[in-house]
Amino acid sequence: MCGRSINEEPVLQVSHLKKYFPMGKKQVLKAVDDVSFCIYKGKTLGLVGESGCGKTTCGRTCTGLYSRSGGEVLFKGQDVHKLRGKERKAFTKSVQTIFQDPYASLDPRMKVGEIISEGMRIHNMVEGKKEEQDRVQELLRQVGLQAEHANRYIHEFSGGQRQRIGIARALAIKPEFIVCDEPISALDVSIQAQIVNLLQKMQERLGLTYLFVAHDLSMVRHISDQVAVMYLGKIVELTSSDELYNHPVHPYTQALLSAIPIPDPDVESSRKRIVLKGDVPSPISPPAGCRFQGRCRFACDRCRQEEPPMRQVGTDHYVACHLVE
Repeated sequence: MCGRSINEEPVLQVSHLKKYFPMGKKQVLKAVDDVSFCIYKGKTLGLVGESGCGKTTCGRTCTGLYSRSGGEVLFKGQDVHKLRGKERKAFTKSVQTIFQDPYASLDPRMKVGEIISEGMRIHNMVEGKKEEQDRVQELLRQVGLQAEHANRYIHEFSGGQRQRIGIARALAIKPEFIVCDEPISALDVSIQAQIVNLLQKMQERLGLTYLFVAHDLSMVRHISDQVAVMYLGKIVELTSSDELYNHPVHPYTQALLSAIPIPDPDVESSRKRIVLKGDVPSPISPPAGCRFQGRCRFACDRCRQEEPPMRQVGTDHYVACHLVE
């Protein structure tokens, strides 16, 4: 499901990726179960879904923070989970993560300058204290902060400022690919758009490639070239951002999009909200057949018995649903 016919190698190619967690008494939690997608240079794939669907686990398995249970993750043609020694260190320089919680992901005992420059020292990217300080100050200006902030501690900053520091830390070692793990969910709504705009600006300036993990579909639309909708460990729909929002095919995607408010009273009053009934099943014991069948308003006997394969329904548009023709 790479979605391109040109002879361009994707930056990240994920094929049938699985990540299972043993839960004791022979039980297994299938957090990520047979997920495939590709991301090309300079592009953004938005990975969306409800809390607990496996988005964050997928992102962390793609970067090698978690070992895989099956499948394959290739970064520029190299198997991420087989890298060792110098190759592994080179990979960690090329791939960075912006974490969800700026209150927990930054060390409160370190000054901002130390947090940002730590990666530069590990990868021997600066010579001497002067070059290191200059680079830190340049990064702070790039993310909308002031040079003197380098001498302060994290507790002196707001949530939005902390996330900017997290972005500066990720950019410090000049990565090619960044996993943005719900980077705006812990922030006030008024700050979220600023952070998304900053990420877009950095992408355009530096040619970065993003995997943008989020549950806010309205925000994902503005930053993503492609969107993958995830439900209970599986991708149920994958297509371009415009196609997904204009022509959602999977019943789950349609329900998610119906919950996004439209800032037009006339249009909003005429819309019909699709309310999903029931709770998300446990990933330890997912239902037979389609995993969404217990909450789907269209489910039939086939949905309860056979798991739908991912198939193409349009140009670069893929969906896992028996009822889509």
